Amino acid sequence: MAPRRRRHHNHSRFRCPTLYIGAAIAAFLVTSGGRSNRDIWTLRMSKFYYGCSNASNKFSKAETITRPNRYLWIATSGGLNQQRTGITDAVVAARILNATLVVPKLDQKSFWKDASNFAEIFDVDWFISHLANDVKIIKELPRRGGKTWTPYTMRVPRKCNERCYQIRVLPVLLKKHAVQLTKFDYRLANKLETDLQKLRCRVNYHALRFTDPITKMGETLVHRMRMMSKHYIALHLRFEPDMLAFSGCYYGGGDKEIKELGKIRKRWKTLHTSNPDKVRRQGRCPLTPEEIGLMLRALGYGKEVHIYVASGEVYGGEDTLAPLKALFPNTHSKDTIASKKELEPFSAFSSRMAALDFLVCDESDVFVTNNNGNMAKILAGRRRYFGHKPTIRPNAKKLYRLFLNRDNMTWEEFASRGRRYQKGFMGEPKETRPGRGEFHENPSSCICEDSEAKLKMESGSRKLGRGKEGTKNDLGEAVDDQNNDNELELSDPEDEEDLSDPQGKGLVDGTSEDYDPNTSEEPELEVLLSD
Repeated sequence: MAPRRRRHHNHSRFRCPTLYIGAAIAAFLVTSGGRSNRDIWTLRMSKFYYGCSNASNKFSKAETITRPNRYLWIATSGGLNQQRTGITDAVVAARILNATLVVPKLDQKSFWKDASNFAEIFDVDWFISHLANDVKIIKELPRRGGKTWTPYTMRVPRKCNERCYQIRVLPVLLKKHAVQLTKFDYRLANKLETDLQKLRCRVNYHALRFTDPITKMGETLVHRMRMMSKHYIALHLRFEPDMLAFSGCYYGGGDKEIKELGKIRKRWKTLHTSNPDKVRRQGRCPLTPEEIGLMLRALGYGKEVHIYVASGEVYGGEDTLAPLKALFPNTHSKDTIASKKELEPFSAFSSRMAALDFLVCDESDVFVTNNNGNMAKILAGRRRYFGHKPTIRPNAKKLYRLFLNRDNMTWEEFASRGRRYQKGFMGEPKETRPGRGEFHENPSSCICEDSEAKLKMESGSRKLGRGKEGTKNDLGEAVDDQNNDNELELSDPEDEEDLSDPQGKGLVDGTSEDYDPNTSEEPELEVLLSD
């Protein structure tokens, strides 16, 4: 039986890992042989899958379908990654409307308060030229009668499909000729016809490149991580006070925590009083840094592994991070591997700093997240598209019970259960059903499988006595993708926006009437999911 845990200083909310740092764990970890039957840095079947996003022969060139005097402009919302989804969907919306797209306007006023424009974050010339065959894109709206042309502003519902755009937006566009869609985040349906889904992939994975200064600094950070170790893990850690307050979770910090997070939670008037125990049982609480560290050790990643942490302000500061660093002493961030002078051109801009983290996480051998926000989703989709690199999402619902009972089991028992609970949450091919989840996270229309992979999978399934639908993970074990029902899931009240009025009654005037530019929406997405 493992020894009793010591408290970490006087902070009870984030428990110290001294329970497991000892002889019992030493013989079990990778450094002492560990699980030699698998490669912890790659996925067994990943080499048989690849991204495929070329347009079909039926997809007409932009020059043949773009109508004159029809301009679409969108204003994005939130942080870098939320805006990225908006930009991607804006290109598809312009294609649906046979319109010319004006380079999107980035959100400069929300929680993230970044004054950067599109060309200061993304390579705008590459964006325009790479998509020239798909959608005509211009840098700014042309002048009208020698004067600045102010577009007609309106907002579309969440998850608006092709018919929705044709009913709600097209009549306005035909009348006004220039329309700006505001707060453009998740305003396009998740399911579209295949050629439009592939266009989404061409935008997200090929057309959206960061500017040279951002790219070069990102490459420098990756190079420094590689100089320290052949492999590294990138951890996207969302443990900011806002995130925890929104989640309604409790981490054992007593009255101080309840008061601090409760005060922040009052910002969202739509949130009800939470039941922290119920929220945690449902798998809706972000794992603590310590819990992430224990999960990784259970999966076979040893103490010598280097971890790059991409995070904002961590609630509890260094005291919160101390257990993770005890488990993984080689823990880094952009602030520890780059000088203040190197980061100075980016440090005043939250989106540019987020872009650096994005690049280091994208290039990592293994990507881990403790949340289901936009950056986690976009990187999960991107890593699937570019070769299914390991992407670990905690099975929070089952791990909750494991962490709750960890005092009552040996390390070997803990690690065995941890590995079992993580089956189906490692980023393996076909881990998630096609069409399940956000398309940006699971771009199934853009993932192709070669015949050799299919034969190999079917052969393996037959040996296990399973049908063709049986999927195996990188441990060579059968995966029931129903397991994905247990994944960390943080709700967003805005996603429940009314999508009624499919006929668009009162459309031309009504869509604009329900949008008051002086009335701000509650900042769930900006604070919780954007980065």
